[in-house]
Amino acid sequence: MAQGLQRCGQVAFPPVRDTFLEVRFRVLAIRLIAEPDRLDVLVLPVRSADSTADGETSAEPVSTAVAGPDGTTDEAVALASAARLTGRAGEIHTQLRPGRTPGRLLLLGIGDGGEAAWRAAGAALARSASAETHITIALPAEVTPAAVRGLTEGLLLAPYRFRLTEAGDRPALTGVDLLLDDPTGYEDTVATARTTAAMTHLARDLTNTPSSVKTPQWFADQVASAAADLPDLRLRVRGPAELATEGFGGILAVGGGSASGPRLVELDWHPANARTHVVLIGKGITFDTGGISIKPVASMKLMRKDMAGAAAVVAATLGAAALRLPVRITTLTPLAENMVSGSAFRPGDVIRHYGGTTSETTNSDAEGRLVLADALAYAVQQLKPDLLLDLATLTGANSVALGKRTAALYSENDELAASVLAAAEAAGESAWRMPLHTDYVEYLGSEIADLYSAPTQGAGSVLAALYLREFTGDLRDRWLHLDMSAPSWADGDQAEVSRGATGWGVRSLLRWLADVN
Repeated sequence: MAQGLQRCGQVAFPPVRDTFLEVRFRVLAIRLIAEPDRLDVLVLPVRSADSTADGETSAEPVSTAVAGPDGTTDEAVALASAARLTGRAGEIHTQLRPGRTPGRLLLLGIGDGGEAAWRAAGAALARSASAETHITIALPAEVTPAAVRGLTEGLLLAPYRFRLTEAGDRPALTGVDLLLDDPTGYEDTVATARTTAAMTHLARDLTNTPSSVKTPQWFADQVASAAADLPDLRLRVRGPAELATEGFGGILAVGGGSASGPRLVELDWHPANARTHVVLIGKGITFDTGGISIKPVASMKLMRKDMAGAAAVVAATLGAAALRLPVRITTLTPLAENMVSGSAFRPGDVIRHYGGTTSETTNSDAEGRLVLADALAYAVQQLKPDLLLDLATLTGANSVALGKRTAALYSENDELAASVLAAAEAAGESAWRMPLHTDYVEYLGSEIADLYSAPTQGAGSVLAALYLREFTGDLRDRWLHLDMSAPSWADGDQAEVSRGATGWGVRSLLRWLADVN
């Protein structure tokens, strides 16, 4: 793999691997301009207007900051009516104009004009205009930075593809101009959106990579490579010998059945002006067979995604460093392959975690909580942060309860939960707060250990969260857990989300970290 991050302007894109062929996306150059110098395709926004007398929603063109060529505004008004456009976010109508400038006029629905609507519009435009090489978008006169951020993220995120073959069409679109009356006023906004998209792509790449390549050591190497070009980042990687010496029994048990030994990556972003210390923990099971409690084939096929939490927290930390966010972040990613062999841990084994707490496990497919328990205990006892968050593809019960697009959020801290939920909503990622029922705690009782790791009484996501809570010590009231198994993977394209790994959590974390101080 090429060392470092490939650069494009102010945004760092994930490196291209030289171990296999990756066809992901062409770099999309976005310019902020006040005077159009290329008008092959002009995009004019239309918004949803009041319903008509028969109850149908109509669309009306938006006054733009910079006027388009003569006639295009009147043409847009006529087209919106003739085509019966609704103006919903992402709706697109194309008008050919042979022999005129622009040669094609696109009307782009922006819904209510909010950030989410602009993000959906940008994603739809990137997909529908993929055969074009260049487009110019005339933005509204009073466009907000949030709208520009949403549009930019949608444009950059939607074209993502991860393929291991040269077959298939690649988007031709390589350039987008945003037409504004004051381009300099939006430069920071676009730079933030670029970095957010780049780090989401990185998390998607890490998660999509086949597990034949993605061993724990490989993942650690990717973190080292990506962090090399960013100042004020410190990295430590513990191998099996160090993990054994320091007592990380959960990580060692889960990784013990694999020929590729486990790792614990500790990445620290420590700017001089930081007042708050946040620890982010991400589950990093680089492949999950279920161990001796082996999964059926259908459930095992996509288990390369079982480290999506680790990918998200690493990418968010790198993004925070790139954006120079004034918050200290220590990221822990316990990495292991949960494999079947003579050295695999067994159902019924008692595991001694970091700090001495013991767990009885009767299901080796409930392995994620075992590695997270070690990382949580270490963070509490050694790092002593102000806030503690973990992200994990932890349970299938997440999707049973909330469907395939929404993460389950657990915390006893109302303020912390509200702030993370608000960040997720602003970022366009869905999460829902779930209960931590105290009367379920009795299910964690074991006759031979401190805890029983995998109760079977139901409420699987809730019980997993209650188990993790046992390792938060005096940070229990400053801890938050996100079970993001369901939204970490998409079966098809949806707005800015592309099929495959979604990079869920990167955008939410970067929004939240920007305001945490």
